[in-house]
Amino acid sequence: MEATIEDLKALGHPVRWRILRLCLERAFTNKELSVELDLAPATTLRHVRALVKTNFLVAEPVCTGEHGALQRPYRATARTRGLIITPDDSGLAQQVDLAVLGAHRTELIAAGKDSGRGAKRGVLRLGPESVKSLHRRIEELIAEYPDEPDGEPLSYLWSLAARPQVDPGPQESDGDAIDQ
Repeated sequence: MEATIEDLKALGHPVRWRILRLCLERAFTNKELSVELDLAPATTLRHVRALVKTNFLVAEPVCTGEHGALQRPYRATARTRGLIITPDDSGLAQQVDLAVLGAHRTELIAAGKDSGRGAKRGVLRLGPESVKSLHRRIEELIAEYPDEPDGEPLSYLWSLAARPQVDPGPQESDGDAIDQ
């Protein structure tokens, strides 16, 4: 499914991606999220509401928490899985890409210095069909590894980014230029 403008706006903040990641494993209340993310409850609630409004997060039934207080837990819907985000003129798609990177970076730092399980970076020159093929093959490869209930919880990030064009530098002249 193609992401709407509202979807892009909702997914354009790293905190929202962290909320989705947390609420995928189990339901969290706003209070629990604010503690986990080290944010003010009001700030957390603003992010939660944006995700609920776009159905990336759903509210579960109200329950009784500590000291008899009523609380509402939230769970991620996994709606981001398979969501197609295409580059647009507004810059919202790039904002989502940067939010995903920011959330991944924060999670890597929070997990500690021994959290890395491998990263690769490189450059490629590919035509449009090869880019589609590469995306498809990566998705197929990831699909080969279903969740193992007793496995180590890992986060992965797959990203392709166009590199800015490099200025080729000064061109050789035919000798017509005058040195000054």
